Amino acid sequence: MTFANQKFNVGDLIHVQQTLKEGEKERSQLFEGKIIAVRGRAPNTTFTVRKIGADNIGVERIFPLFSPTIAKIVLKKAMPGRRAKLYYLRKK
Repeated sequence: MTFANQKFNVGDLIHVQQTLKEGEKERSQLFEGKIIAVRGRAPNTTFTVRKIGADNIGVERIFPLFSPTIAKIVLKKAMPGRRAKLYYLRKK
């Protein structure tokens, strides 16, 4: 999957910067975690990112790849993925 000339796959550690509107103000929110799933094709592509939050609670977010709210996606660490979905990480 490509985004702004970057390739990332399931298993990679990424950093997603998203701009949010709250009333009149705009702010950017960061979310960093592993990609555990990619779904869809072309304009409907979504990817699920999972991170371990406070008190060892898993947090997952689903991002549309071609969303106008996503400002930047940075690939932090590429991992060799051997599966299409990494749902087994939810149990660890």
